[in-house]
Amino acid sequence: MKFYTMTNAAVAAELGKRLEALRLARNVTQQALATEIGITAKSYRQLVAGGGKVENMIAALRALNALEQLDNFLPAAPPSPLEQLKQRGKQRQRARITPYEAPVTRTAEDAKEPGLDW
Repeated sequence: MKFYTMTNAAVAAELGKRLEALRLARNVTQQALATEIGITAKSYRQLVAGGGKVENMIAALRALNALEQLDNFLPAAPPSPLEQLKQRGKQRQRARITPYEAPVTRTAEDAKEPGLDW
């Protein structure tokens, strides 16, 4: 749907239509939903028509167990690329070959084992 070509009132009416379709899919009457969210049936009809308060829309979504739809409606903004880099922490940039270490040479005293004379 092209929301940018619609007026604000038309977008609100479309959200109301979607709320009404959700209510019907859940098989809940207008009066029962209005009572559960604490508004009159007339206020609910205004909400569906595109009027009403955002709080009432949220309450209706909560009553219909569809509050997760708000993530689709307005998802959280992702962190900026710089914040993502900071969150990743310091990562290795290159592999390093450890230098070859010569075997440890033993002194004559270290080489002697107890009990041997040679």
